[in-house]
Amino acid sequence: MQSEAVVLSSRPADDLPGDFAIWVFIFAELLAFGIFFLAYAFARSQDVALFNASQLTINKVSGAVNTLVLITSSYFAVRAVAAIRMGRNLSCSNWLFGAIGLGAVFVAIKLMEFHAKFSAGISLSTNTFYMFYLSLTLFHFMHVLMGMVILAVVAFKARRGGYSATQHTGVETGASYWHMVDLVWVILFALVYVIR
Repeated sequence: MQSEAVVLSSRPADDLPGDFAIWVFIFAELLAFGIFFLAYAFARSQDVALFNASQLTINKVSGAVNTLVLITSSYFAVRAVAAIRMGRNLSCSNWLFGAIGLGAVFVAIKLMEFHAKFSAGISLSTNTFYMFYLSLTLFHFMHVLMGMVILAVVAFKARRGGYSATQHTGVETGASYWHMVDLVWVILFALVYVIR
């Protein structure tokens, strides 16, 4: 137990987990999403009735399920980091594959949502709400796919023993990106699916 505490406290408290470059990328992505969210809020304030009416046509249940799915997958990523900090490569890999599996559930649900909207003739040009809804969710969807690829690379490397209790920056880097994807979805869900 004492050795676990030593491993977990080996990093200075003010250091960001993972590679510094991923944090530059994460902050840039958060800025891009932030601008997108501000534009959505401004457009909504100009035509509240249209946004409220259109919002009733999107599936809040699937959005809520996807929120729970991504939050759970972020927990799996946290468990993967904890495992590798104790030198448990196989456990780390298993947790990461669990996070990827939940990412695949998210993707499947979003694809069903997109299919339903496109089949109903809804597109980016339908109205301002749908332009934002489709743009934001598709943009986020691409980040989920990229996150799944990143986690898969890290998981396979962990399975081959590519990390250790003292050398695991790659795991922290992948997990940090995945947490960003989760955070953005939580904000997106609240803003687009819930707030009226």
